[in-house]
Amino acid sequence: MPVLSWILIASSVLWQLAEPNGSGTQMGTLPRSWRTGGPTCENIPEWEIHEYNPDFYILRENGCVNYEKPFLFLFFGRDRCLLIDTGAGETHVARTVSQLIDKWSTKHHRDSLPLVVGHSHSHDDHIGGDGQFRARANTTMVPLTVEGTQKVFGISQWPEDTGHIDLGGRILDAVPIPGHDVLSVAYYDRQTGVMLTGDSVYPGRLYVRDFPAFVKSTQRLVRFTDGKILTHLLGNHIEQSRTPYLDYKIGTKYQPDEHSLELGRGALLELNDALAHMQAPVRRAFRDFTIWPVSDPAGPATGPNK
Repeated sequence: MPVLSWILIASSVLWQLAEPNGSGTQMGTLPRSWRTGGPTCENIPEWEIHEYNPDFYILRENGCVNYEKPFLFLFFGRDRCLLIDTGAGETHVARTVSQLIDKWSTKHHRDSLPLVVGHSHSHDDHIGGDGQFRARANTTMVPLTVEGTQKVFGISQWPEDTGHIDLGGRILDAVPIPGHDVLSVAYYDRQTGVMLTGDSVYPGRLYVRDFPAFVKSTQRLVRFTDGKILTHLLGNHIEQSRTPYLDYKIGTKYQPDEHSLELGRGALLELNDALAHMQAPVRRAFRDFTIWPVSDPAGPATGPNK
């Protein structure tokens, strides 16, 4: 057989071997839909708990408890676990998280792991349960200050530099992304390739309070994710419906046809491109989100302080 034919055959075999295989990430699953609190609110649990994989849980607050329906994220490492956000309003969130930690510890024949509680940002619908965790044993709270956040995650210069936290065999990067809120932080889990983007990128209304900072933060996320495995962008809310360009109005508890929680890097690139071409802050709708500038940096958009 001619040498060229052997080369072509070898190349074909190598090409076929290069199949998608997870690229070394720990895989997980997301639900096709979430319970959102309806159509009635009888016998509705406060929290929907989804096991993405055995070491990563996603919690969603029910719309019957609070219409914001925020998501919380719980990561387990070898030495400690990390919770991002504590929800909105009055719930038994610390008890629920403690039960999950006990469940994980029992399964792994371990003593209960220390807990670190961080935040996506400082708005009320994401820090509602902070007081419960301050009173919880074996728990470290990340302060709701730039300085405190820098110290815990080792961020040298805010917001230009990134930091991280090591849970023991599991590292999450912390990327400052002010613009929605001065304390907005994105988290990248190297183990699953999941990035948490808070209220800065999610299927809904992206309330922008500091437009120049938001533009720079979006650019920072694009640079950070360049070349990295990015399985999902997970924000803190779902406000968009599955119908393109159509959202659920503020105060909606029951969202039977809501958008999926997860977005891809394409949504981030689309947002970055749109911001780069804006001469001034303007409200603009896209298929999966809406850029929604807020004139008063200290106040809400048209209702919630999101």
